[in-house]
Amino acid sequence: MRVPGTGISFVAIVALVGGARVAQAQLAPQDGLVEPNFTTDSALMAVPGMTAALVETLKSARPILSIRALDSILASASIAKPQRTQMYDRMFVHVDLNRGADAEFLLIPGVDNPKLAAIKAGRPYKTLAQFETALAKAAKPTEVTRIERYVFIPMELNTFTQETIESFAPIGVGTRRWIREFNEYRPYASMEQWEREIGKYLRANPNEVKRLERYVFIEGK
Repeated sequence: MRVPGTGISFVAIVALVGGARVAQAQLAPQDGLVEPNFTTDSALMAVPGMTAALVETLKSARPILSIRALDSILASASIAKPQRTQMYDRMFVHVDLNRGADAEFLLIPGVDNPKLAAIKAGRPYKTLAQFETALAKAAKPTEVTRIERYVFIPMELNTFTQETIESFAPIGVGTRRWIREFNEYRPYASMEQWEREIGKYLRANPNEVKRLERYVFIEGK
């Protein structure tokens, strides 16, 4: 079906609009991957090798600020590396594409040194489409889509769009509450101002400010 007077198919227009929305995302669709800081006990129990005791250990450690921290917690609970890798098929603390360390990327299942080199060569990233192009040099399309779930591009606090912040909803950053509060104090002059304003809502859990801070930055600050 073509749109009258345009010569453009309706399907093509839908694809273009959909592509524009996807381009605003800085956290890809998670497709069943859960974040241990922001998920239910039942979702954690569905992770291969998880036990009720380990669920309590993870909850008591929140906020877990990196995948390396999660890996250390699991290792201390006598979870062997092959089993930890299997668990990361379903549970992960996401890696910042622009600021993540090599050791973090290498904990993503299936990421080896050639893929790591391709990821780093594409820095700095502003869109997930750029990441897809960079990783495609070392991975098949299905692998690119799978690995994309494990990474994110931090939001610029003064310019992020509604679509961008909403893409972070699965990990508890793009929730209705934080969309409202992040927007209320814009523009931010410094990260210290952001920490002070958001900290008002987290006096009982100040470490949660550090978790939220992983996903944001201010250009030039």
